[in-house]
Amino acid sequence: MKYDYLVIEGNIGAGKTTLAVKLAQETGSRLVLEQFSDNPFLARFYDDPERYAFQLELSFLSERYQQIKNELGYPELFKEGVISDYYLAKSFIFSKHNLKTDEMKLFEKLFAIIQQQIRRPDLYVYLHVSVEKLLENIRNRGRPYEQQIRPEYLQEVQAGYFGFFKSSPDLKILVVDTTNLDFANNESDYQQIRKLILEGEYRTGMNMLIL
Repeated sequence: MKYDYLVIEGNIGAGKTTLAVKLAQETGSRLVLEQFSDNPFLARFYDDPERYAFQLELSFLSERYQQIKNELGYPELFKEGVISDYYLAKSFIFSKHNLKTDEMKLFEKLFAIIQQQIRRPDLYVYLHVSVEKLLENIRNRGRPYEQQIRPEYLQEVQAGYFGFFKSSPDLKILVVDTTNLDFANNESDYQQIRKLILEGEYRTGMNMLIL
């Protein structure tokens, strides 16, 4: 693989984990997946966002940081390449839309300290999917705690990602609109996006493609 550290990101239901798994299997790369299913605050947050947002975001930040340090903290790991389905900045993106102003100020201070200790990816891929398609994907995968997610929330998360891209001119970012692709079940679609990610040449900053 041409990248030592590749990140596949996207909104809720975009298929980032599915794509990361397929790419890692094909390239023989080390796969790092976000561990979120055991978070005790996640289901509570979807039921009562205002009450549990701060607890959720702090727990996610600490868990993501600890996992990244454990999984990526050793230079020899990058000899085989690493593909992950999240980046630490995800914590900042979601927190900005979930937390109250005073909570966000505290969170920003903690995030700034932690972020300095994390390696930046060689390529950051964002799978852009329409909100309608995201909702369809969420319904189809059937996680009970996700079924109450509102389209407005997905739109806010999407805006948060693009805000992050605009504020990260020194990061190599590839934004791919995959609304019309089914890379999980269609081999031709998978090969199309695989070629773009693994063989394409991209400048530093935001690169946008529509498939």
